[in-house]
Amino acid sequence: MVQLSQTVPSVLQRDAVRRLGPLLLDRCAAVRETSAGALRNLSACGGPEVCEDMVRQDILTPLITLLRECCSGFEVNPSPKNSKNTVEDVANEAINLLWNLCENSSRAVSVFNKAGLLDVLVLCLERHEQKVELALSAAHCLHTVTEENAELLRSVSVGVLSALEAVLLSTHTDMQHSLLRTLVAGSLWNLKGSIPAARQAQTLSALVATLSASLDLDAGALIQQLQSAEAERLASEIAVAEGNGAQGLDGLEEEQHQHSANGGEEQMEEEEERVNGGQKGQKDKDFSDLLPKGKQELREAGALLLAQQTSLEVIVNMCCSEDPSDDEWEEASSSDESEVCADGVCEGGSLQSPLCLSAEVHSALIHHSVPQKVLKKAEFPSPAAVDACGRDPSWRSLIKKMQRVQCRALTCLHNILAAMDTEALGGAAGLQTVAQHLASLVFSSSDVLKEEEFLEAVTSALRSLLQIMASKNIPQCMSPQQLMSVCEAATRCDVMSVRVNALAILGITGSTLAKETGSADTLQMIGTALLSVASKDPNLVVCGEALDALFDVFADGAEAESAARSIRLLASLKALQPVFKAKLRKEGKGNYSPEQLCVLDNIKVNLRRFIGYLQTLKN
Repeated sequence: MVQLSQTVPSVLQRDAVRRLGPLLLDRCAAVRETSAGALRNLSACGGPEVCEDMVRQDILTPLITLLRECCSGFEVNPSPKNSKNTVEDVANEAINLLWNLCENSSRAVSVFNKAGLLDVLVLCLERHEQKVELALSAAHCLHTVTEENAELLRSVSVGVLSALEAVLLSTHTDMQHSLLRTLVAGSLWNLKGSIPAARQAQTLSALVATLSASLDLDAGALIQQLQSAEAERLASEIAVAEGNGAQGLDGLEEEQHQHSANGGEEQMEEEEERVNGGQKGQKDKDFSDLLPKGKQELREAGALLLAQQTSLEVIVNMCCSEDPSDDEWEEASSSDESEVCADGVCEGGSLQSPLCLSAEVHSALIHHSVPQKVLKKAEFPSPAAVDACGRDPSWRSLIKKMQRVQCRALTCLHNILAAMDTEALGGAAGLQTVAQHLASLVFSSSDVLKEEEFLEAVTSALRSLLQIMASKNIPQCMSPQQLMSVCEAATRCDVMSVRVNALAILGITGSTLAKETGSADTLQMIGTALLSVASKDPNLVVCGEALDALFDVFADGAEAESAARSIRLLASLKALQPVFKAKLRKEGKGNYSPEQLCVLDNIKVNLRRFIGYLQTLKN
C-alpha cells in the first residue's frame, strides 16, 4: 500500500508509525520483517518530510534495538540458504529503513553517530558471502552516513577500515558485488580523513582500482547477455513446470504475472522520479532491491549501471572543483565541514585539497587510465542495448539509467578537465580529441538538445574544455556556427545553469575570435545573441552572465570594435544599464543568495566601466 504515494497521507493519519514501531521487536521474525518493510517503503515513498516525522516519533529507538539483535543472531543462528524470514532478511529491511532516514534527516545521522551504529553496518557488510543483498543495503547506508560527517570520522577504528578494505579486495565477479565494492570505495573516500598516513597510499590505490574496474565493464554487452540469460532461464523453468503438470505450470504463470509489464519495477521507477521531483539536488534512490525475487538478471543489470554511476560520482568528488555547483547531482552541503582546515587540507592526511588534485590522487587516476574510461562512458548508450530494453517492458527502466550514466560521465569529464593539467590529458592533441568527441555527441541529432540533464552535463564539459583550450591557445575544432546552435538550444532551456553555461561558452568563443582577422561578422552574431539574453532573460544571474560574456568578447581588438559599432553596443548597454540596476535593487534581496548578489554588484560596476571604455573608443 505505501509504495503508492497517494496512500501515504491516509496511512500516516492513522498513526501507522507508532503502531508499527513496537512490531519491529515482535517475537515472530515474519512480523519483524514485514513491519520493517512497511516502514521502509513508507520512508522511501513518503520523502524527506515523512522521514523527519518518523524520527520525531522515535522510530529509531526500536529500530536500533532490532538491528543489534539481528547482528547478535548472525553467528548464533546461521541461516540456511533460500530460507524465508531469516535474521538477514529482517536486518535487510531494517538497514534500508535506517538508510532512508539518514539520507533525509540530519537528526537521524546524529542519532546514528551517538548510537555507534557504524559497527552494525560493518557486520552486515561482512555477510556479503552469505547475503549480498544485506551487504549492499549496508553499503548504501554507509555511503550516505559517511558523507560530510566529521563526528563519525572521530569514531572510525582500524578494525572498521580493515573490514572495509577486505570487502574492497573481494574477488566475486557478479554485478552486485561490483556495486558493493564501488559503494565501499566511495565510503572510504568519505572517510579518508581517518585513514592513518601509513595506509593512505595503499588504500587510495585499491580505491581507484575499484572505480576503474567498474568503468571497464561494457554495460551494453552485459545487459544483452543478462537478457539472454533471463530468457533461457524462463524457458527452462517452463519446460520443468510442464513436466510437473498443470499445478507447476500455474505456479510459474503466477510468477510471470508478478514480473509482467506493469510490475513493481516500473512503479518503483515512477516513485523514484516522484521522490527526486526532477531536481538534480536530490539523490537518486535505488529501488532495485524491491524487484520481485525472480528477477535476478534484471537486478544484476541495475547493479551494473548503479555501480558505474556511483564510480563516476566518487571520481567527481575526488576531482573537487572550486565551484560547488559543478556537481550536478549534489546540492551544496550545509553540514559540518570542520574536518577541512583553513588551508584546505583534511585532518589526518593530505589526500585532497578542495581547489586542486593532490599528487597521489592525480597519479592514481592517470595510472588506471580513468580520464580515458570516463570519456568512453560519455558516449551514448549502446543502441543495441537500448533497443533490447525497449522491447521488454520490465527492462525499459534501464534506458533511463544508461542515459544517467552518460550524463554523470560528462559531468565527471568536466571536473577532470578543471582539476588535471593539460599534459596529463594528452596535451593539445588530447584536448582536441575530447572536443571532437563532445561535438559528435551534441550534433548527433537535434533531439539530444532537448534533454535537460544531457544539456546541463554537456555544456558544463564544453565550457570547461573551451576555457582550457583558450588559455593554452589551442585551436578549437568546432566552428562558431556550431557553437551558436548549441547555445541557442541551451538558452531556451528552463534550467538556469544550462543557460549560464551557454553564455559562458559564447563569451569564451567570442574573446578567442576577437584576436583573429576577419571575425567581425561572427562577433556581431555572438554580440546580438548576448544582448538579447541580457535584456530579456527573467533571471538576473543569467542576465549578469550575458553581460560578463559581452565584456570578454568586446574587450579589445579592431575586429571587436568594428562589430561593436555594427550592433550599436554602446547605445544598447546604455539603455540596459538603468533597467539592470533597477531590477537588482527591486528583485535582488530575497531572490538571490549573498554570493550571487556580490557577483551581480560587481557586474553592475563593470557595466558602468565598460560603457566608459566604449565611449572612449567612440571619441
